[in-house]
Amino acid sequence: MKWVPKLLAAAAFAQLVSFGAAQAGENLEAVKSAGALKIGTEGTYAPFTYHDESGKLVGFDVEIGEALAKKLGVKAEFLEGKWDGLIAGLDAKRYDTVINQVGITDERKKKYDFSEPYIASKAVLIVKADNTEIKGFPDLKDKKAAQSLSSNFGKIAADAGAELVGTDGFDQSIQLVLTGRADATINDSLSFLDFKKKKPDAPVKIAAEQANADYSGVIIRKGEPELLEAINKALAEIKADGTYDTISQKYFGADVSK
Repeated sequence: MKWVPKLLAAAAFAQLVSFGAAQAGENLEAVKSAGALKIGTEGTYAPFTYHDESGKLVGFDVEIGEALAKKLGVKAEFLEGKWDGLIAGLDAKRYDTVINQVGITDERKKKYDFSEPYIASKAVLIVKADNTEIKGFPDLKDKKAAQSLSSNFGKIAADAGAELVGTDGFDQSIQLVLTGRADATINDSLSFLDFKKKKPDAPVKIAAEQANADYSGVIIRKGEPELLEAINKALAEIKADGTYDTISQKYFGADVSK
C-alpha cells in the first residue's frame, strides 16, 4: 500500500503550498485592516527624510511614502531609526517597508524585494559656471578634484588622473570649487540638485555625467508579492497623475526618477 504515504505526502504538500500562499498575501491585508502602511525612515537625511524647523517630519521620501499609502487607501505611519539598523527592522517586522533612498543592490535583493526604481542618481562632474576647460571626465587629468577620499567618486576622479584634495563631503567639496581651491568635484547628481534648489545663484554647473545610474526603490520583506504589486501599482499611478513630478520638483527642481 505504498500509494497511501504518497497520497498523504501530496496532501500535506498541497496544504503547505496553500498556507504559503495565504501567508504571502497576509501583510497587504494586515496593512489595509490596520488602515496604515508602517514605513521605516531615518528622519535625519535631508532632503529625503528630515525634520523641519517646527519639528515636523518632512522630505522627498516622506511625501512619496504618504502618496503611496494614499493610493493603497491607508495612511502613512513613519517609524524612525538609525540607518545602520533601518533595513534590519524589516526582519523584526517593526514596519512594512523602508522608504529612505535605499539603493537597489544584488546583495540586498538576495534577502529583500524592491519596488520598481523611483530614484536614479548619477555621478556628475561639477565645475565653476565659467569653467570652459573641463567638459568631460578625461579633462580632469592633472586638475585638482575636491573629493571625500574614501568615496567611489574619489576613485573615479583618481582614475581620470586628477590630483585629489581631501574633503569631508559634498558641502566642503562644493566650497573648494567655488573658492577656486579645486578645479572640480565628482559627486552625486541628487546632492547637486538639492544644492542648486537651495542656492540657485551659486556659480557652479554640471560639465558631464556618467551614463550609468544607481537606482533606489521601496524595500520590503520577501514573500509578500501582493504588497509588492500594490506598491508598484501605486508608484505607477503617482507618476501617471503628476504627483511624483510635483514632489520631485519641490525638492530637487527636476524629475529624479530618470
